[in-house]
Amino acid sequence: MFTKSSSWFTPQRLLWASVVVALMTITLKTWAWKLTGSVGLLSDAMESFVNLASAIFALVMVTIAKRPADEDHPYGHHKAEYFSSGFEGILIIAAALGIIWAASHRLASPQPIEQVGLGLALSVGSSVLNGVLGWVMLQASRQHRSIALEADARHLFSDVWTSAGVVLGIAMVAWTGWLWLDPVVAIAVAINIMREGAHLVWRSSQGLMDEALEPEVQAQIQQTLARFAGPKLRFDHVTTRRSGQRRFVDLHMHMPADLTLGQAAALRSDVEQALMHDVPGLRATIQLLPTNVEAYLETNEDAPAAAS
Repeated sequence: MFTKSSSWFTPQRLLWASVVVALMTITLKTWAWKLTGSVGLLSDAMESFVNLASAIFALVMVTIAKRPADEDHPYGHHKAEYFSSGFEGILIIAAALGIIWAASHRLASPQPIEQVGLGLALSVGSSVLNGVLGWVMLQASRQHRSIALEADARHLFSDVWTSAGVVLGIAMVAWTGWLWLDPVVAIAVAINIMREGAHLVWRSSQGLMDEALEPEVQAQIQQTLARFAGPKLRFDHVTTRRSGQRRFVDLHMHMPADLTLGQAAALRSDVEQALMHDVPGLRATIQLLPTNVEAYLETNEDAPAAAS
């Protein structure tokens, strides 16, 4: 959906927007909590502080990830985005535990909620801001292949659902008069955002461990290679990994041994260009081998035994 005309929506600009929106929602939700005294709205306001810290850290990590390769980091700084995603997940879990702690005390001593109408209006207004920004950030994250941007967008959507649950809980309290519903909703909200935090930490860990590319991207790579494959040309040992916005593929290309070095290099260049054209952000490393030669790949059985 995002094209070159939407190039204004860079990760850095969107994360700056996330910082501004987080400050606005903190103000609105804290005001709503002060007016109503609802622990549910307090939990909502606490998550907005997490939004702010996460957006600031993500902005720093995205800026680092864009640095070019240097002597100390010859493969670039792209993995910095995974630290942002993991940090955001940890903050979400910490906020959820704080919400549960506050709600458990209110559950033991329920208190009436005041000025429900205005408090809910402020909460809904802040949710609209988060929802619009989250949608824009999620679309942009797919274009830029930014896990930091995706993590922040999904957190904003989680915040929208959190606010919806809180609003529903407070409305039910006002309608039924059951004061215990307010802290129960807050605890349910905390459990939900804790699940989201755990998911972000898991995604971050998989990226740091060089997780393979998505199945649809691997299928596109195989489709591109199939255009070149034939009786005298074959590919094997195709491995992929993702590092932040970058995608990598390593493979062996077997060809007739009687080709000149120039012919072999030209053919490899054609394959590399086709791969990078069909899969945006891909970096291909192709090892040339004669048709009748197989490469030796170390396996667990081949690895040296650990010293006793």
